[in-house]
Amino acid sequence: MKFGLFAVNMYACSYPETAIQIAQLAEEAGFESLWAGEHVVLPDPQAPPSPMAPHDRILDPVIALTYLSAHTSQVRLGTGIIILPQRNPLVLAKELASLDELSGGRLICGIGVGYLEPEFRALGIPFTDRGARTDDYLAAMRTIWTQPKPAYHGRFVSFEGVQAHPQRNIPIVVGGESPPAYRRAVESATGWYGFNLDLNWTARALAAIREAMQHSPRPQELGNLEISVTPAEPLTLDDVKRFADLGVHRLIVMPLHRRDSSAIKDYVTRVGDTFIGRV
Repeated sequence: MKFGLFAVNMYACSYPETAIQIAQLAEEAGFESLWAGEHVVLPDPQAPPSPMAPHDRILDPVIALTYLSAHTSQVRLGTGIIILPQRNPLVLAKELASLDELSGGRLICGIGVGYLEPEFRALGIPFTDRGARTDDYLAAMRTIWTQPKPAYHGRFVSFEGVQAHPQRNIPIVVGGESPPAYRRAVESATGWYGFNLDLNWTARALAAIREAMQHSPRPQELGNLEISVTPAEPLTLDDVKRFADLGVHRLIVMPLHRRDSSAIKDYVTRVGDTFIGRV
């Protein structure tokens, strides 16, 4: 079992000194990866299902992870997740390729479709076609990253006769608990990410992914689908073993007290001492 740490760009970790301390502590404790989420804007007043209040601090994940890459040496860096339909795919592809290059190939690109309609409205992006945009943008990004003569013509993005270097083969993780997300992960990603799930929800999601594999073609070059989950707290060693038995490869844990830097440090140390290397 690999362990990741979520929210390294939010709350207390949105302050540079704290973020560096937590990132380095996690690397020393044996965490495999650091994960940064995304909201460009938050609804004011807070609107369900948003878990964040309007004034909660959250840094851009690409910038935050680039900053932390300069203060770490081997821990992987994951976007968990970038809301892909809100981004220009070629600009984002350039940003992510730059981060992967500067970090020595440590990036994991987690993407999702988003779920807050007020956020899409503020950005001037239709909420209803976010799934189709995600598929289109992801295909365009793979093209500009990997093809010797990149050319792509889709519903929302089209280009040819251009180059963008450095080109990088960046692993993609798809987040979300829905049939389209499962299909997208099977067809287009190296991994799937389920957020804030207990064991029962995880079991149901993995059953749905297995069902999706019966109907959606998976390119051979993607290999086996890697499963990542942020578990619902609290977490015990028995829980970790049961997640592993279900087929989960990575637990991206999230401290309960994300506004308290001392509590985050204690949590990181406890996870390292209690779980890492035990399963």
